[in-house]
Amino acid sequence: MAVATALSLGAGVAQAQDKTITLCWAAWDPANALVELSKDFTAQSKIKMKFEFVPWPNFADRMLNELNSKGKLCDVIIGDSQWIGGAAESGHYVKLNEFFDKEGIKMSDFAPATVVGYAEWPKNTPNYWALPAMADALGWTYRKDWFSKPEIKAEFKKKFNRDLEPPKTWKDFKEVSEFFQGRMIDGKKVYGAYIFTERGSEGITMGVSNVLYPFGFKYEDPKKPYALDGFVNSADAIRGLEFYKSIYKGSTPPGLTNSYMGEGLDAFKSGQVAMMMNWFAFFPGLDKDPNVGGAKIGYFVNPSDKAKGVQLGGQGISVVSYSPNRNEALAYIKWFANPEVQKKWQAIGGSSAHNAVLKDPGYLKSAPYAAAFQESMNQVVDFWAEPSYAQLLLAEQKRVHDFVVADKGTAKEALDALVQDWKKVFKDDGKIK
Repeated sequence: MAVATALSLGAGVAQAQDKTITLCWAAWDPANALVELSKDFTAQSKIKMKFEFVPWPNFADRMLNELNSKGKLCDVIIGDSQWIGGAAESGHYVKLNEFFDKEGIKMSDFAPATVVGYAEWPKNTPNYWALPAMADALGWTYRKDWFSKPEIKAEFKKKFNRDLEPPKTWKDFKEVSEFFQGRMIDGKKVYGAYIFTERGSEGITMGVSNVLYPFGFKYEDPKKPYALDGFVNSADAIRGLEFYKSIYKGSTPPGLTNSYMGEGLDAFKSGQVAMMMNWFAFFPGLDKDPNVGGAKIGYFVNPSDKAKGVQLGGQGISVVSYSPNRNEALAYIKWFANPEVQKKWQAIGGSSAHNAVLKDPGYLKSAPYAAAFQESMNQVVDFWAEPSYAQLLLAEQKRVHDFVVADKGTAKEALDALVQDWKKVFKDDGKIK
């Protein structure tokens, strides 16, 4: 059913019939849902839509090359949260403050973490370069059917003197994952957990963060921007990195040395692992999976240690400043921001950041993972969104992968080296002396 909203979408019908705008994003299930949703926009505005979707492993390179070359392929882009600083400072995105004011679009209508993460640059200032589009965070799935087997429950209780349930702390997680490691279930050898180890893009950083944050890692001194010593490489951060390696070594399937989202889904769907880290955006599809979904699957929030914390995912939607169809692209943003459109976006497979969805009384019962998602969004932390984020990211990818997967050096050496890598980037950028 089309969303019935009386929207003045900015372009006259006669003009709009000849207009087509292209939306660029990653190729995954939510993008397919957006194609379906956008039919309502075309029906109301008469502006036609084209879509350019790129597989995740190539998404950043392809789209950042497009922006850096001032290309005109994309009129509207759903870009990763880390791009916002570079895209703003390089003039790739249209600043949206004036447009939001004119159209009555309020950032207070969206979850605060998504506004900071997807829309603002500089961070924590009211300068907006995107509208929160796809709310996401790191979450966990588990084999609820395995956890509920009477003989497994009894053996776990005898060994640990507590009930087998989704882990709330990293200590609990380690016990549960090692308990399942190498166990025979339904005639098949299974493993404790799947975690991210991919080196080339962002995978292992997006994984290890979920241990580092709860253990006490900080990107910088909260009172002194870009002061890294004693925060990035604190004793707690070192402990967290060592812990991630212990999970990798003691609780995961063999051979997953360079694995990210897709490999995790494969491992879970094929019945290899008891627990899997992945983005909440994939959970609607998993819930419908005929082999591991429905009653067989459960969901839980990232475990805690001395604190709570989980890696922010998700993206904002921006207008590309080089677009020859700026008015039509802005009309799409206005349409997408409407609460009724946001409700339909949520219903058909997207993930809305709008309070009209997230604070709806029925939200927590809308899906089996909804409560875990809401709790996660209240404790999210994001990676650097600096213009030089790619250099910062590649440095962490190398240092963490070398220690966790390749067995090079100690955790302290890895984080000390990362501090030096990041200092060099910030020095080259003129952020520190």
